[in-house]
Amino acid sequence: MAMRRLTERGPFDLVVDNLAYTPRETLAAAQVLEPVAARYVVVSSVSAYEGWPTQPLTEDSPTLPCSATAGPEPGYNGDPAPTTYGFGKAGCEVAVLETFGRERAVIARPGVILGPGEYVGRTAWWLNRMRRGGNVVAPQPADRAIQPVDVRDVASFVLSAPPGTFNVTGDGSDTFADFIHACREAAPAPDGTEVHWVHPRILLAHHVKQWTGLPLWRTHAGAWAVDSSRARAAGLTTRPIVETVRDTAAWLADGGHLVASDRASELGITPEEEAAILAGHRRVLRAR
Repeated sequence: MAMRRLTERGPFDLVVDNLAYTPRETLAAAQVLEPVAARYVVVSSVSAYEGWPTQPLTEDSPTLPCSATAGPEPGYNGDPAPTTYGFGKAGCEVAVLETFGRERAVIARPGVILGPGEYVGRTAWWLNRMRRGGNVVAPQPADRAIQPVDVRDVASFVLSAPPGTFNVTGDGSDTFADFIHACREAAPAPDGTEVHWVHPRILLAHHVKQWTGLPLWRTHAGAWAVDSSRARAAGLTTRPIVETVRDTAAWLADGGHLVASDRASELGITPEEEAAILAGHRRVLRAR
């Protein structure tokens, strides 16, 4: 009913749907707004791909099968994928394309979104860890390219993107070391803080959960191999990770706070776990 009342305010140049999780709800919204909206943007996710996060991805990579009429949490959860979240995003894409057609739909597939207002807390966890100081565990390789994208860059792009399907990620010029060092500077970390780059074998041996145990760490080949060249040709620009981290720290210092959620509670390792990992790391170094 509220959506139908909204149509009385139209026509609209653009609808941006950044809450697309349940396909049938997205389908209902799209059908109501179709007569009064020139274009519909659905903020999807790289999780909609069948190959995420194990394979390099382009917009032509196959997506997960999901109907536009699917209800909450469609599909199933695998390890490391797929996820019901990814199935749902794929179904929301289908709902918008069926309603608006390719000539009036924008499918935006961001990777990991960071920046001021972040609610999951990945950057916040690393900032807090650096603020505690001491010996900090970080995942090798330090020079691995990563592709987080700033929320402000996503917002700017979707407001001006032409019809089409676009991966929306960082350009891969930043590394995990760039992210860690940015967190160290922005926290700021106390004097004497030392970062220890630990081999993935040691992290896995200590049952560190990928993606959440050390936020953003993932060994899978496709995690940071998402081609966003199509979006860049259509106007996407992305800022360096140091700017995103700095502005997130400033937002938190100014009273910004994370939303309580199950996802935030899954992040991080305990000091005891970190100490055990460092002990294992040092044993390996002494044995060389």
